[in-house]
Amino acid sequence: MKTIAKFSHVKAKTIDEAVSALRNNRAMVYAGGTDLFTTLRFDVLPDSLYPLTVISLKEISPSLDYIKEESGMLKIGALTRLEDIAKSSLVSNKWAALSQAAHRTASPHIREMGTIGGNICQLNRCWYFRKEYNRFDCIRKGGNMCYAMTGDNRYHSIFGALNACIAVNPSDLAPALVAFNAIIVTNKREIPVEDFWDFKVPGSTTLADDEIVTEIQVPNSNGKSAFVKFAIRKSIDFPVVNCAVAFDGNNARICLNAVYNKPYRATKAEDAISGKAINEENAEAAANAAVSDATSITTNKWKISVARGVIKKAIMACA
Repeated sequence: MKTIAKFSHVKAKTIDEAVSALRNNRAMVYAGGTDLFTTLRFDVLPDSLYPLTVISLKEISPSLDYIKEESGMLKIGALTRLEDIAKSSLVSNKWAALSQAAHRTASPHIREMGTIGGNICQLNRCWYFRKEYNRFDCIRKGGNMCYAMTGDNRYHSIFGALNACIAVNPSDLAPALVAFNAIIVTNKREIPVEDFWDFKVPGSTTLADDEIVTEIQVPNSNGKSAFVKFAIRKSIDFPVVNCAVAFDGNNARICLNAVYNKPYRATKAEDAISGKAINEENAEAAANAAVSDATSITTNKWKISVARGVIKKAIMACA
């Protein structure tokens, strides 16, 4: 058993103060802490990646905790709790898929702590990556291999490997944000949502070391939308596969998640359903198109059928 490393703790009072602390070597931020604290508790990271400074954003929470509609756009502060998003009538009335995604995330207790910023920035849940005391020095930690490639990969990517890692993005809110074509605002820039996630050791976002998510902006939605999630334990679990569908008139945006290293935009499904009536036949055709490029590894072929099913169900929910 390793001896868990020590770190200094900073309570940032402003965004600038948090960013300044981040510029120090190997620092990480947290708000609810539901992801970071378990990572640190079980000593998941190697010594070279373990944070030397942990920065709390709780004291700046009031300035980044809001849900509002402004100029026809939904704006959500990065430190807004998931439960508040799930219960917001504004969100549920116009951006139903986002409300549903927040409601299906984890348990009520975790939703009362976890934030939208944390949900989209969380680390992957691959059991080799998450094994206690860094038992597997996988490629995402700077090692030389992805242990899931030849190991237990029943929940891993069905759309290939990005940089040889087949861990999947675990966020429930991510596919809804992609379906609504959201913008991620940071202290430095605005990032189109589809450019937000990418392979990064050990994380999965394109954020720079001194960059913090401050706001999520979601364009106005005039059409129907829906979110569907398949998980082993319905009340609390991370997704095996989830899906968000948003219609703007006759045009659809469809996003799967937990099937690839980052949220997977199902453009073939969009092409198959856009401009057509929403019925069983067309929804099934779109679902089949979505997984036409899917490839199983050794033990995850079943996820292709699950992905097909959740897409069809999400489309039909918009009928």
